[in-house]
Amino acid sequence: MKDLKFMKDYRDNTLVRNSFNELAGYIFGGINFENWYKAGYWTDKYNPYSLLDGDKIVANVSVNEIDLVIDGQEKRAIQIGTVMTHPDYRNKGLSREIMNRVLSDYENKHDLMYLFANHSVLDFYPKFDFKPVTEYQYSMKFNLSLRNNASIHKFDSQNIDDLHFIYQFVSERLPVSMKFGSKNTRELFMFYCLNVFTNDLYYIKDENVIVIYQIKEDVLHIFDIVSKEKFDIVNVLQAIANEQTQKIVFHYMPDYKGLNYEIVEFHDDTVFFVRYTSDMTLPTFSKHPVTSQA
Repeated sequence: MKDLKFMKDYRDNTLVRNSFNELAGYIFGGINFENWYKAGYWTDKYNPYSLLDGDKIVANVSVNEIDLVIDGQEKRAIQIGTVMTHPDYRNKGLSREIMNRVLSDYENKHDLMYLFANHSVLDFYPKFDFKPVTEYQYSMKFNLSLRNNASIHKFDSQNIDDLHFIYQFVSERLPVSMKFGSKNTRELFMFYCLNVFTNDLYYIKDENVIVIYQIKEDVLHIFDIVSKEKFDIVNVLQAIANEQTQKIVFHYMPDYKGLNYEIVEFHDDTVFFVRYTSDMTLPTFSKHPVTSQA
């Protein structure tokens, strides 16, 4: 195999960016970053580290600079994502080479580094001092004794005015949780708006909150509640639940007062890995907010 070329900071290079999108779409089942880039949400907080064979990206590890809020304290974090290698170039140590570049570049520039790994590579990240961390999911029983007839506006993820409203609103948001939340992650949030939760974005005017949620049979799944000030969580739940709702599942670590949570271990197709650079620890029974996950 001929020598490969290393590149980073190339988001405005159309040829290389297109190759990045092509590989990401092939590896991750059609995912594409182009609409995110064209909308102006791909900033220097997201930086792919890539190896190229000619003008084709064959391996990548992306860096996401993210501000976390953990037990009320702000922490600088690096979240690793979009780790991918073309099948023709696997088992050649390319991911290891890129990871070493990332670790070298960000040495002493963060409080922790973390990622979400699929189950096929769980033995790879401990080689770089990443340790698996069990996540927990919070839920609660719900009895709709009184429905709140609040005004709910459903956003159109293809509407420029709606996207502008969401972006400005999220730019001023409070962390979804002071136990385990994030700050200044509007770019990541917009990626979810454009690519993941395109049909699940709502604004509740009476509480002045944006809510991302889905209802599946009798379960209400809440993925994020975006607010600029304190709000009444009960009013929000009564506004978005329907008559069949029996259970509410939070896809982050809620810290609302007065609710009775059931807390169970959370397992999906990825495992949470953390590499600490200080003596800090994550909260007990923690759950990373899903809309800040790269």
